Amino acid sequence: MRGLMMDDPLLITQIMRFAERNFPTSEIISVSADPEPHRYTYAEAFWRARRLANALARLGATPGDRVGTLAWNDHRHFELYYASSCSGAVCHTINPRLFPDQIAYIADHAGDRWIFADPMFAPLLDGLAPRLPRLERVVFLCGPERMPASTLPEAIDYETLIGAETDDYDWPLLEETTASALCYTSGTTGHPKGVLYHHRSTLLHAYAACMPDCMNLANRDTVLAIVPMFHANAWCLPYACPMVGAHLVLPGPRMGDPAALTELIQDEQVNCSMGVPTVWLGLLQYLQDSGREIPSLERIVVGGAACPPMLIEAFEQRHAVRVHHSWGMTEMSPLGVFNSPTRVSESLTPPEREAIGRKQGRGVFGVEMRIVDDDGAELPWDGEQPGGLQVRGPWVCGSYFHSDDDEAHGADGWFDTGDVATIDPLGFMQITDRSKDVIKSGGEWISSIELENLAMSHPGVAEAAVIAIADPKWSERPLLVVVRKPGAAVDAEALIEWYKGKVADWWIPDTVRFVDELPHTATGKLAKAQLRRQMAESA
Repeated sequence: MRGLMMDDPLLITQIMRFAERNFPTSEIISVSADPEPHRYTYAEAFWRARRLANALARLGATPGDRVGTLAWNDHRHFELYYASSCSGAVCHTINPRLFPDQIAYIADHAGDRWIFADPMFAPLLDGLAPRLPRLERVVFLCGPERMPASTLPEAIDYETLIGAETDDYDWPLLEETTASALCYTSGTTGHPKGVLYHHRSTLLHAYAACMPDCMNLANRDTVLAIVPMFHANAWCLPYACPMVGAHLVLPGPRMGDPAALTELIQDEQVNCSMGVPTVWLGLLQYLQDSGREIPSLERIVVGGAACPPMLIEAFEQRHAVRVHHSWGMTEMSPLGVFNSPTRVSESLTPPEREAIGRKQGRGVFGVEMRIVDDDGAELPWDGEQPGGLQVRGPWVCGSYFHSDDDEAHGADGWFDTGDVATIDPLGFMQITDRSKDVIKSGGEWISSIELENLAMSHPGVAEAAVIAIADPKWSERPLLVVVRKPGAAVDAEALIEWYKGKVADWWIPDTVRFVDELPHTATGKLAKAQLRRQMAESA
C-alpha cells in the first residue's frame, strides 16, 4: 500500500523559493576586487539568478549541459550555483589551484560548453582554450569596467550578459534525481574522477548539515564560508545557509588572508565559520602577532585534513571559540561525520572529553559507516581495532561521471573511502591512516604517484618514493626519498627545480632525502609503511 502524501520532488529550487519568500532580507556579503564588499539580500540574489537562467537559455544551454566555473567564493558564483542547477543544467566547479594540465583534462572530460571565470584567470584560459574544443564562450565574473584583456573569442563580462535579460523565468519542475553539480576529485592515482551530484542528494545533505548535532545552523547565524565553493559544494553552505536564512559571508580571493578574514569577522559579526586547518593556523598566528580579537566568533568547523590538537586548544582557551572536527569526501557531498558532544561524552572526565574532541566525529543521519578487515569482515566499534572505512547513504557517490568503472562502491553497496579508522562504542570515528598513497596538504590532495614518476624521469634518479610527513602549518607535506643512479651527483636543489613547470608549485616537495635503497614488499612493491617508519626514526 502506498501512502497518500504529496510527491513533490526534492529540488534545490525549493531552497531558493523558500529563502526568497521567508528570508528575503537576509544578506550575502561578498568580497571581490572592489574596494568595499558587495552586499545584497537573498531576494536580490535570486532575482539575478533568474536573469542568469534566461542568459544561459539564450546561450543555448539545454538540460544536462555542464556549466564550468573557475571562481572564488563570491556572489556571482553563488548565483551560478542556483541558476545552472535549477534550470536543469549542471554546475561544474573547477579548482583553479590545480595544475593547468589537470584543469584542461577536467574541463574537457566534463564537456564544459561555457566557463564562468574570475578575471584573474584570463591568462590561464587563453592558454587552455586550444585544448578545449567544446568550449563555446568564457564569461568573466565582473562588470565591463573590469573586463580583462583576453584572446578568447566571444568573451563577455557577467554583468553585460545578465543585464540584457529579464527576471521573468519559470523554473522547470525537474526529477529529483536530475544532475545538479559536478566536482572532480584527484585524490587517487590516474586522472581525476567526476562526482555527479543530484538535487535530491544535495537537498538531503544540506538538511542534515543544519541539524543541531551537526553544523547547527540557524537564522540568527552569520556564517563565513572560507571553504572554497570550487571544493565539494563549499561543504554545502551555499545551500544550507539559504535553507535557514543565515547571513552568508563570502571572502572571495582573500580566503587565505588572515587580516582580511579578521576584518570580515569583526565587521559582519560572524559567529560561525568553516575551513581547513591551514586557514585556522594562519588566523591564529595573525591574532597572536597583531593582538586583535574576534569576540563575535563562537564556533568553527575544521575539515579537509586532520585538525592539530594545539589549534583546538588555542582557539578554545585564548579566544573562547568552540572547535568542531568534521570529516568527509568529495564523493560524500562531502559530509560524513561531525564532532559534537553527546549526553554520555559530556559526562566523562576532562581528559576523556578532550580525547574524544580530537576525533573526526560521529555519524550524521543519512550516512552509514563501518570498518572492515582485509577480508571484508566487519570489525567491532571498540575504539581499538582499526579497519578500512566504508560508507553508504543517499548523498554518497554510486559511480563516477563518464568513468570506465561501473560503480564507485563495492558489490555489496558500500563505498570504500581508502581511509583506515577506528570507531569507539559512542560512535566517534578517528582516522588512523590512509590506505592510498596520497598526501593531503592544506586540505588539498597531492598525488604521490605523479611526483614519483616525475622524479624517476630525472636522469640522475634510479628510484624514488614520496610519502607524507607531518607539517605544523599544512597538516602534511610531501617528502621525496631518492636512490641516485651510480655515479650521479644530483642534489636536492636540482630535484626541486626539476618539478617546476611540471606540477603546481604547492605540490613540489620541500624536502629531499637520499638513501642507498628503498624497502620493498615480497611482490616488489614499495613498502611505504616501512619507509615512513625509517624516515621517522632517522629524522
